[in-house]
Amino acid sequence: MTSSEQYAVARRHMVESQVRPNKVTDERVADAMLCTPRELFVPKPYRGVAYMDEDIQIASGRFLMEPMVFARLLQEAGVEPDDTVLDIGCGTGYSTAVLGHLAGTVVALEHDHDLAARATELLAELGIDNAAVVEGPLDKGLPDQGPFDIILLNGSVADVPDALIDQIAEGGRMMAVVVRKGVGRATRIDRINGLVSRRDLFDAANPALPGFSREQGFVF
Repeated sequence: MTSSEQYAVARRHMVESQVRPNKVTDERVADAMLCTPRELFVPKPYRGVAYMDEDIQIASGRFLMEPMVFARLLQEAGVEPDDTVLDIGCGTGYSTAVLGHLAGTVVALEHDHDLAARATELLAELGIDNAAVVEGPLDKGLPDQGPFDIILLNGSVADVPDALIDQIAEGGRMMAVVVRKGVGRATRIDRINGLVSRRDLFDAANPALPGFSREQGFVF
């Protein structure tokens, strides 16, 4: 069996043993993850563990979100084929690539130059032509390109800044892992009829996304 075939087997095992048992029933999400070679988005020494249900370090202080939590966030977001998505803290672009199979347009935001360059390279290599990577502060978002139907934060935050909430389109939603009193909870933030509401979905423990602090955050 070639290494490519081995990774394909591991990818399917990830979906069948980690993603589906974690209440993920959306076939579009499962198919998007099956189409995306996760091993390319981690450093070469870590490719052998790319499909473990763990957060995998891709740079100093930066991690690829564990498959189980990532898939559940995507399902809860309800990504539609005509949605425009802001993917915050895209890292090497794995989340962007998966979202590229689900949404109409994906704008990935990354503040680390090397990670942004790698993400751009991998997206081009995989032919994901409905996504683009932009460099900038993660906590500021991209107000000039918004509003967005979906905003995804790739890591936990103490709070979600007003600047990002303001970029949720009418009828749009933001998916984030928000840490309160030491406990991380996957959270969906919606804007409906101009009003912003928040709903906790499930417990999630993910490494922090840099650049966010409680002092600058939005307090619910």
